[in-house]
Amino acid sequence: MTSPISAIMSSFPTSGVGTDMSVGTTTTTPAQGSGGTDFASVLASSLDNLQTTQSNADNLALQAATGDLKDVHDYMIASNEASLATQMTVAIKNKAVDAFNQIMGMPV
Repeated sequence: MTSPISAIMSSFPTSGVGTDMSVGTTTTTPAQGSGGTDFASVLASSLDNLQTTQSNADNLALQAATGDLKDVHDYMIASNEASLATQMTVAIKNKAVDAFNQIMGMPV
């Protein structure tokens, strides 16, 4: 016969905070998104993509300065992509810092 508590607990997702029924202690597991990646890896890959976008724009700017660039439109597009990616990264950083400050300002 199964206990009613284990039947209730089986309906909850397995990630996040759970209860170990045999010991009665609370255990935590890292919560992951539906893609199976955590926030740190998504952040790292986003920063890598930003670096790649900026490097591409820098290379095209160098080609434009030396006269090797065949189409100016490529440089303008890469420059705007790098600028927008940088602005978005700064905006996300500002929101994260604001959220952290709000959490730290909460009374305990």
